[in-house]
Amino acid sequence: MAGQEAPMTTKPRRTATQHGGSTLTDLQQALEDYLPVLLGLVENGNWLKHNLRFCWINQEDDVEETTMSDSWYEVLSVLHLMAVLLLSQANLLLLPNKFTSGYQSTALEDCKRASIDIFLKAAGYLDFAVQKVLPQLPLELRNDLPLDLSEGVLKALCLQALGQGVEIQLGMAIDSIKATLAVKRRLACEMVKYWHQAEEYIKDLPLANGWGEKHKLFIQWKHIEAKAIAYYLHGLILEEGNTSAGIAAAALQAAEEYLKESKMACDSFHVTLPSSRNPPPWGASKYLAERIPKDISSKTINWDSQKHEMIKQVAPALPDFVLSLKPDEYQLPSTDPSWNDLQVQNVVPTK
Repeated sequence: MAGQEAPMTTKPRRTATQHGGSTLTDLQQALEDYLPVLLGLVENGNWLKHNLRFCWINQEDDVEETTMSDSWYEVLSVLHLMAVLLLSQANLLLLPNKFTSGYQSTALEDCKRASIDIFLKAAGYLDFAVQKVLPQLPLELRNDLPLDLSEGVLKALCLQALGQGVEIQLGMAIDSIKATLAVKRRLACEMVKYWHQAEEYIKDLPLANGWGEKHKLFIQWKHIEAKAIAYYLHGLILEEGNTSAGIAAAALQAAEEYLKESKMACDSFHVTLPSSRNPPPWGASKYLAERIPKDISSKTINWDSQKHEMIKQVAPALPDFVLSLKPDEYQLPSTDPSWNDLQVQNVVPTK
């Protein structure tokens, strides 16, 4: 099902499946139906817990596939896939509509809000996987997990979902005439923190193959881009206040430098195999690309004698806000009742 879904995102029409929805929806439903049955293997001392071999193909690890005889590994893998499917669903909501002209026409308010809810739900799956499922695996098995399921990658993916949720919020605030500059700056600063934390978890992991390296480059790119817009908005507020013109100018100049760096990071991400297309800017990214060059060029700032890193070093610190978005709370479903029937019939003995 997952293999069939990817090509569908590039086609103008979606083919209905046996349940009337997309392959993506069918796959999500299949996993949700499978999980209660799977949980029967990890509860009540089921003797099959370590007697079945589960094999998954890896995406970010150099090892092509990983097989383990522990049912908690299967639970972890299912939750990971469920989260990735939700991220794909959020992406589909934000893709351009082939039947309308213009990119912005498809990014309707309801689609944006729905995508935020999906990001939070995906983060909930990943947070639960880290907090509740990983500890169930013995330490030696945890050390043998593929990088896809390592604690660092799972935490980074969780924070990535939250960071993307804030990015959508910021884009909506930018489009709203009611949102103040202070609100926009707060969202931008929160976005910086989410992406910074995500990068901290993933930067030292040996993600050397195509998909793993691309994931790391994506987080680096979004972190730099978030800094650019945060420093830009911070500089505008400093200009309006009683802060010296030099400090405000330093923030705006840092924004311009981070914008240049983010463009290079974006290009590096897209050319890394498997290569991807750079979509037209939209939301916060479009605002960033349009406003910073225009505003900076209109200001009399002469930093030519200073190097790139020096400009960022003299920039004022960004405000530190408490992060507002949290992962949705998630609990495993109840075990499928068929396990009780099997035990009554002595088909599946317990220890």
